[in-house]
Amino acid sequence: MKSVCVYCGANAGATPQYAEVARAMGRALVEENLALVYGGGNVGLMGIIADEVLRLGGDVTGVIPTALVEREVGHTGLTRQFIVKDMHERKAMMAQLADGFIAMPGGMGTLEELFEMLTWSQLGIHAKPIGLLNVDGFYDGLLGFIEHARGQGFVRPQHAALMLSETTPDALLRRLKSASA
Repeated sequence: MKSVCVYCGANAGATPQYAEVARAMGRALVEENLALVYGGGNVGLMGIIADEVLRLGGDVTGVIPTALVEREVGHTGLTRQFIVKDMHERKAMMAQLADGFIAMPGGMGTLEELFEMLTWSQLGIHAKPIGLLNVDGFYDGLLGFIEHARGQGFVRPQHAALMLSETTPDALLRRLKSASA
């Protein structure tokens, strides 16, 4: 594993804890010599994690649609930045560039990206590990829903097991690395 795509909020969240964990994830990526692939923004948790990886001398690749660059949310100091036509192209390129995926706290976009990667894995489009950073129970409801859907026969047990969940960046990266070996 050489690179991890991190999906996270374009907002910083309601408490400073989310920014702290974004910086911790940035540090963990650099310590593990893993490049960051992300949505290319300079706002919210996205900007925080990218800034931390860069501050520590790590490698950061951003993939951002033209429409978001035009709104002046594109990060200008990355190792490399790809400007793409739309969100579909963005997600496909991020998936291609990364060896694994992590969803940190975020909103609708984060969930959409997470579930697309889970679906692609379920369908055999990729076999890359997928992690969920469950900061202070942020994703407890989602994990409960997945278990409910599994219990109701809509999610097979092996597909529910595709989403690796941990509460700290270090533990989650260890699980992703083990799953990709």
